[in-house]
Amino acid sequence: MILKDKKVLITGGTRGLGLGLVEAFESHGANIYVVARGTEGLEAVRSKFGVHIISGDITDEHAASHILSRTNPDITILNAGMPPPMAPLDKMNWTDFSATWENDVKAGFYWLQAALQRPLDSGSRVLVMSSGAGHAGSPLSGGYAGAKRMLWFMAKYANDISIKRKLGIRFQTVLPMQMVGGTGVGEAGSRAYSEDAGVDQATFLARFGTPMSPLGFGEKVLSLLQDVEYAGGFAFGVRGDGITILEQATP
Repeated sequence: MILKDKKVLITGGTRGLGLGLVEAFESHGANIYVVARGTEGLEAVRSKFGVHIISGDITDEHAASHILSRTNPDITILNAGMPPPMAPLDKMNWTDFSATWENDVKAGFYWLQAALQRPLDSGSRVLVMSSGAGHAGSPLSGGYAGAKRMLWFMAKYANDISIKRKLGIRFQTVLPMQMVGGTGVGEAGSRAYSEDAGVDQATFLARFGTPMSPLGFGEKVLSLLQDVEYAGGFAFGVRGDGITILEQATP
């Protein structure tokens, strides 16, 4: 896929992995739209990369439909998510346990629905950012692992609907399989797990092997879209040392 002048919409693109995605796609000449809540972060990313910015709440029931109709992107990357409250299961209340369901899953629900109901143009791509926690669990982050697995499931459901209705929209899911220092989720997770293990954060993060920066993550996502070796994949695990196809696309 040639990305020059392609319209790419990225939710949560003002910081962390989302900012890495913006930087990677901008370097390939994409026409980028960034959606986020905070106007300060949006202005900063516009000033640095010259992207289009849209202020909006991704969990608003009507925002996804309005924004997708306004932008009609070739590639939609549902990246925005909240750092989960961190505590052992027996020390967590229900509000904290379910927080990522009320944010990440709710947003995914509305945006995937909007992509199908509009629908996006045939040939468009929708990438849903999940997490390695959705593959292996995460005992100190409440309902976070289940929320990220649900996003994986929903991307699969959406892809099956697209195939059944012959919409031509391809949905895929991407799982960062290691914590990335300096990001909201990475900092929250590495801080809690390093304290639990009795080591400092740097020592804990080193357990993942080759580190992965936000830009490095963005460049690997570009590979998923461009390299023929990933053409048959649906779910991808991304690490600093490479990409693994976790699930093949529906035939």
